[in-house]
Amino acid sequence: MNNEQFQKVRTGNGFIAALDQSGGSTPKALKLYGLDDTSYSNDSEMFDRMHEMRTRIITSPAFKGDRILGSILFEMTMDRQIGGKGSAEYLWEDKNVVPFVKVDKGLAGEFDGAQLMKPMPDLDALIARAKTHGVFGTKMRSVIKLATKSGVDAVVGQQFEVGRHILGAGLVPIIEPEIDIHSPQKAAAEDLLKAALIDQLDRLETDQLVMLKLTPPEQDDFYTELVKHPSVLQVVALSGGYSREEANARLSRNHGVVASFSRALTAGLTAQQSEAEFDAVLDASIESIYRASIT
Repeated sequence: MNNEQFQKVRTGNGFIAALDQSGGSTPKALKLYGLDDTSYSNDSEMFDRMHEMRTRIITSPAFKGDRILGSILFEMTMDRQIGGKGSAEYLWEDKNVVPFVKVDKGLAGEFDGAQLMKPMPDLDALIARAKTHGVFGTKMRSVIKLATKSGVDAVVGQQFEVGRHILGAGLVPIIEPEIDIHSPQKAAAEDLLKAALIDQLDRLETDQLVMLKLTPPEQDDFYTELVKHPSVLQVVALSGGYSREEANARLSRNHGVVASFSRALTAGLTAQQSEAEFDAVLDASIESIYRASIT
């Protein structure tokens, strides 16, 4: 583990930029960016357009380590280059931004009010590749839709089972049991989730540290016990479909939690903007998220 990266994640001011949209969410992300399906003719070209968008964001003068702690990359982004070097290497060496990589392969079907992660048969190979690129940690996402104890426990159990494997390989996992912001039982699901997370955290060895990525809760500072837990390196919040303004407002009321936004970070950026316009919009977005993250 890179100790300099560890110290930045643990003590630095800023937030995690989530730039890890995968195959299923890429068309929507590109459309929001002003590129419809006429801008590419196949998946390969679609991913080229997505890499161009991410490269434009990461190379912008607004995007650097004074306000951004880390960035989560899609596997294919990690394997590509920015500025003549690997994307993860560029993030750390040129921007002082700690690189993470998304490792899950998407969601299984809903069962017991939750969606577990699909199997990850190539996880070990991906971890090994990530380590050669100087990646610090991983991210994997599950979704909770209802306040069903069996469903919540299954999600958290699976996350920590895979998380322990990742820890054993020398990377720090971001555990993301997202609660759907539209859940009719959101607050009750948060009660179950916090209890399940504390139970699993208490089982970790003293030298095992994880990060948690959670939906902003209905009750402010509801996750303070998790923020202060000795096995938690950092608690970050997803935007989950909230607007940037709403996500920032909720985040700022949860002390010790920092952002890990995706859609809320890139909202308002378009391929048609000039470099000056693009950089100004991105700078304003980063600044607002940074301010909400340092409460």
